[in-house]
Amino acid sequence: MNKWKGKSKGTILGYKIFVWCIRNIGIRSSYVVLYFVAAYYFLFLKKSNRYISYYFHKRLNYSFWKSKLSVFKSYFTFGQVLIDKTAISAGLREKYTYEFDGVENLKNLLAEKKGGVLISAHIGNFEIAEHFFADIDFDCQINLVTTDQEVTVIKEYLESVSVKASSIKFIYVKEDMSHIFEINEALSKNELICFTGDRYFEGSKFLEGDLLGKSAKFPAGPFLIASRLGVPVVYVYVMKEKNLHYHLYARVAQNVKKRDAQGLLNSYTQNLESMIRKYPLQWFNYFDFWDDID
Repeated sequence: MNKWKGKSKGTILGYKIFVWCIRNIGIRSSYVVLYFVAAYYFLFLKKSNRYISYYFHKRLNYSFWKSKLSVFKSYFTFGQVLIDKTAISAGLREKYTYEFDGVENLKNLLAEKKGGVLISAHIGNFEIAEHFFADIDFDCQINLVTTDQEVTVIKEYLESVSVKASSIKFIYVKEDMSHIFEINEALSKNELICFTGDRYFEGSKFLEGDLLGKSAKFPAGPFLIASRLGVPVVYVYVMKEKNLHYHLYARVAQNVKKRDAQGLLNSYTQNLESMIRKYPLQWFNYFDFWDDID
C-alpha cells in the first residue's frame, strides 16, 4: 500500500517556477500555469489519483464523473495554496484579505498563562497563519511539532526569497523522545505547540478513529501528548476562499478529559470532518488513508 513516508511532495525547481511566475506575471496569472501542472498530475500520477478518487467517490459519495473532476480540481487547488504561501512569504501579504473566526479562543488560551496546544491538519494553508496574526495583535511564539523530512534545500530556498524570516519554530520528533522536553519548555514560557493530527506513517504509534464513516489510523503522538499536558487544546485551520481571501478558524476542543487520548482524537475527527465537508478540495492527503485499496 502507498503510505505516507513523512515527506511532502515538491521539488526546488517547482518552487523556483512559482517564484518566477509570481514576480513576472502576478499571482492570478500564475494560477493559469497550474492548469498544466494539474493536468500532468491527473494524467500520470496513477496511484495518487486512485487514492484521492476513492476519497471523493467512496467517502464523500460523489458520482464517478464528479469524483474524476474533483481529482483535477484538488491538484489545482493544492497548487494555488503553494503559490499563495510562496507569494505571501515573498512580501505580497497586502494582496490577500482574511477573516478570523474564533480569535477570542486563542486570546483566552494565552490569558491562562499555561501555554496551549493547537491541532491542525493537512487541509488549507496553516503555514501562512503567522502572516495574518500580526494584524490582530496576537503576539505569541508558535512551535510546530513535525515529522516532516522535507529536503533542506527547499526550506533554505523559501527562506532566501522571503522578505521576513518565519517566526515559527520547528520541534522535530526524535527517537530519543527529547522533543518532549522542548515541548514542556515552550509551554512553560506560555508558548503555543502546534501539531498536525491527520498523517500517520508506518512504524509509528497510532490510534484509530472514525473519519467520513470509516475507521482510519492517526498518529498517536499529538493526542497522547496533548491529553496529558493539562493545557487548553484548540483546533485551527486556515482555509482558502475566492479572490485571494483566507478564512482562519479556531475552535476549542470540547468535553475532553485529561489523559483521554482517544476522546481527544474523537473530538478532533468530528471537527476535522466538518471542515472537510465544507472545503472538500482542500484536504491534501494523496495516499491510502483508510487502508481500503488493494
